[in-house]
Amino acid sequence: MNTKKFAALAAGVAVALGLAACSGSGAGSASAGSSGKAAGGLIGVSMPTQTSERWIADGKAVEAGLKAAGYQVSLQYAGDDIPTQSQQVDQMITQGAKLLIIAAIDGTALSSQLQAAADKGIKVIAYDRLIRDSKNVDFYVTFDNYKVGVQQATSLLVGLGLLKEDGSKGAATGPFNVELFAGSLDDNNAAFFWKGAIDTLQSYLDAGTLVVKSGQLKIEQAAILRWQQETAQKRMEDLLTAAYSDGSKVNGVLSPYDGLSRGIITALTNAGYSGATFPIVSGQDSEIASVKLIADGVQFSTIFKDTRKLAAQAIVVAQAFLKGSTPEANDTKSYDNGVKIVPSFLLQSDVVYKDNIQKLLIDSKYWTAAQVASGQA
Repeated sequence: MNTKKFAALAAGVAVALGLAACSGSGAGSASAGSSGKAAGGLIGVSMPTQTSERWIADGKAVEAGLKAAGYQVSLQYAGDDIPTQSQQVDQMITQGAKLLIIAAIDGTALSSQLQAAADKGIKVIAYDRLIRDSKNVDFYVTFDNYKVGVQQATSLLVGLGLLKEDGSKGAATGPFNVELFAGSLDDNNAAFFWKGAIDTLQSYLDAGTLVVKSGQLKIEQAAILRWQQETAQKRMEDLLTAAYSDGSKVNGVLSPYDGLSRGIITALTNAGYSGATFPIVSGQDSEIASVKLIADGVQFSTIFKDTRKLAAQAIVVAQAFLKGSTPEANDTKSYDNGVKIVPSFLLQSDVVYKDNIQKLLIDSKYWTAAQVASGQA
């Protein structure tokens, strides 16, 4: 991520916070400086990894917004290593953090840290990934993850011609060979993405319009640990060898994340797929390398989850807690972490196709036209 990108993210967070303050919408609308309780103090921000540009963007956006609101920030990335994240959160608590914002690597691995935080009266906001099996999770900010799964599957159907972009029936009839990928099982979002997608695809699978030739229809078979691109590439290679050595072709692949999509695309390219018959491949997060692939007609779609809005919402929730008020939730039913229903604020996402890159990503200043053309941030 370059300096211009960080500046855009920071500006986007500032604008979103300003709009929330002016409109009174979102989880608490007062600015940081309006109360001694809200202003100042250390906030710990724990992000899972720097191997994905979206987590770099999230971390920097949250940090920039918090600093602009008058807080000190300890931003740490855990390198996809659970013990490292646990140690980093422990350190934030020891350093006197007033509040924690955590995007967990493993949603079940931080129970002792959360108890230590609760014992000190430190509120915990789960950021985009639900923290499970603990009563000490105070709030969850995320996107509507079931809807994201619906959007991913819908984009696959659009690419295959079974649906049009407006949701009406397409001209294609199938049958089409498709393969399914899921995210990391230790990430609670993976199950929501999968359920949204499978609920959308099930009638087509039942009718034989879509055929999963490998027979791998369970999330446990499709899951990719830690969302690793290399693991997805290897699984796609194995699927091609095992199920398509008879000369049949893959027509589409459901992928829940752009990093996985690029691994899948590499495997398909190495197997000789190219041109107009290249399989339809979905994605998520609008990573710049994948946006370029969409612009070039290789990857078909991605999901745009505007991290500026997510960061801004996390900050608004944090300010509400630090003022001693109750953050506004727009979902109090969906996110059961195994111990409690965690009050949540869900944001909306968009499907990116080649023909709306300009409108969704460039006009919103998430990426520039030059970045899309080069595939580099």
